[in-house]
Amino acid sequence: MTQVPQPAGGTDGHDVAARIEKRWAMLVIGIVCVLIAMVIFTGLHWAMMPPSRVETIDPLTLHITGEFVESNLGSAREADGSITVRLIAQQYSFTPQCVLVPASTPITFRATSADVVHGFLITRTNINSMLEPGYVSTFRTTFDQPGDHLMPCHEFCGVGHEGMWAHVKVIERDAFDKLAVNARRLSCVQ
Repeated sequence: MTQVPQPAGGTDGHDVAARIEKRWAMLVIGIVCVLIAMVIFTGLHWAMMPPSRVETIDPLTLHITGEFVESNLGSAREADGSITVRLIAQQYSFTPQCVLVPASTPITFRATSADVVHGFLITRTNINSMLEPGYVSTFRTTFDQPGDHLMPCHEFCGVGHEGMWAHVKVIERDAFDKLAVNARRLSCVQ
């Protein structure tokens, strides 16, 4: 029988492999512990300090007073030339049903929910969020060219959910300005 030669230093190959595996196992355990500590710290920190740009609103009175009364919904030109669109989601519709905005103009959407959680999505844009009762959601965008965009609810909100959608109609800035002269708030149906 032939004997396998021993490495220099008198250690066995199995001992070397065991030490290397033990080091790697300790490294992996250390990484997992750091990740768990990060999750715990972040969870506790956010629980004590809510996000800073949260606006709240009473969903029971939003139709009666404040910025979301019916006469204040739709598109309006601000003093700086930008457009603010205010809308409400409720089972199973958006109010207003059709929003009119100009192309090549900064637009701020301010939206809230009157009853349950709704999805807020404007097709062919990066606007995609949830509208929660009691909170005002704010989104900023600019539409480069005229066109129609669907605005479906993408969060299941009840048995009529599949019929909950609206439109965003983007028109030329000049045409919007002509309509804005005669009305304080604009929607597709005047």
